[in-house]
Parts: sequence; C-alpha cells; structure tokens
Amino acid sequence: MKTPIKHFLEIKDVREDIAILKDGSLRAILLTSSLNFALKSSEEQEAIIYQFQNLLNSLDFFCQIVVHTQRLNLTGYTEKLKELEKNQQNELLKSHTKGYREFIERLIASGTIMTKSFYLILPLYPVEVEGLLLKRSQKEKRLKGLSLTESQFQKCKTILLQRVEFLSLGLKRCGLNAVLLKSEQIIELFWNLHHPKMAERGYFPPIPPQLIK
Repeated sequence: MKTPIKHFLEIKDVREDIAILKDGSLRAILLTSSLNFALKSSEEQEAIIYQFQNLLNSLDFFCQIVVHTQRLNLTGYTEKLKELEKNQQNELLKSHTKGYREFIERLIASGTIMTKSFYLILPLYPVEVEGLLLKRSQKEKRLKGLSLTESQFQKCKTILLQRVEFLSLGLKRCGLNAVLLKSEQIIELFWNLHHPKMAERGYFPPIPPQLIK
C-alpha cells in the first residue's frame, strides 16, 4: 500500500494565505518577478547590487530563496488554437492555424521550452512573538505538536505580513515586484512540485472548498 504524499510534507494546513507547518511555525510565500541583469548598463548593475545588498543587511529575519525550473505548460494555449482552428471559416487561415498549432505541439514535445519561477519563503516561529531567545534546536523541540489558537494565529499572521511588506518594498527598490501567494496558489504550487509530469500536461485536480480558507 502506497503512503500518501501528505505524510511526507511538513505542511499541516494552508489558512488565510499562510502555510502552517506541523511544528506550529508559519510560512508566507512570495512570487517575484525577474530582470535581465546582463542587459543592464554597468551603472544600473551597480545600483541593483547596492540596493540588494542594503536589503539583505536590513533583514532581521530568515528568508529562503527558491528557484523552480520546469517545462512550460502551454496546454491552455494549444487548446485555444484548436478551438480557433475549428471555428475558422477561411480554409487558408485554418490551414495556417493548424500548422502553427502542430509546430507548438512538436516544440513542447521536444522538452526545450523551460520556465523559471522565483519564490521567497518567509518563516515565523510563535516563540519569536513571545520574545523568547531560543536556539533553533530548542525552538523546534518546544514547538513540536504546537497548535495555535485563533488569537495567536492572527497575531503571528500580522507580524508575518509586516515582514512581507518590508521585503516587497526592498525588492521594489531593486526593480523587482513580489506578490503574496493566495491559499489556492500555495496548494497548487506544492501539488505541482510533487506531480511535475502531470503539471506539465496541464492537469490540476480541483481543490476542495474546505481547503481554501
């Protein structure tokens, strides 16, 4: 009998756009834009590096950078092309649409179209809110099996969102935009990470309403 994937995940719940881990700690996930650093002038590059250095030096909390690479999912695009081809009245345009669609499908099958996504993971441990200065190992031991009350969760969420805003403003000075992932997007992201082949084909299972909080 196969063991469900959820037993291997550290995530206990996704609530109000925040991931709650089994040890009671919280995570906010930001999706960031990118910029072509190589095409910038030397002055622009130095300015970006300076701003990013200032941002890193100003952080008083942990921040994890994750780069996710996968084959680009163009299933929705090819489906639209099929629909356009089917409804096209002009035979010449219909033939050209079919040829273009088949070209895109061959390109996808070759596996040469890749996309990169950039994420920032911001953690928050409830003991930080309590103001306890504990080592990481002590925190993990203390937080084992911890369940937050509603007021505790809201207090932790407020502090975490303040960190999100601070980091987003800092990234904006570097020419980058960042958005906080919603609950649905967090669930889809982790499903994608654990089912890459199915995600590449454009398959995403419906998310039960009770999981969207």
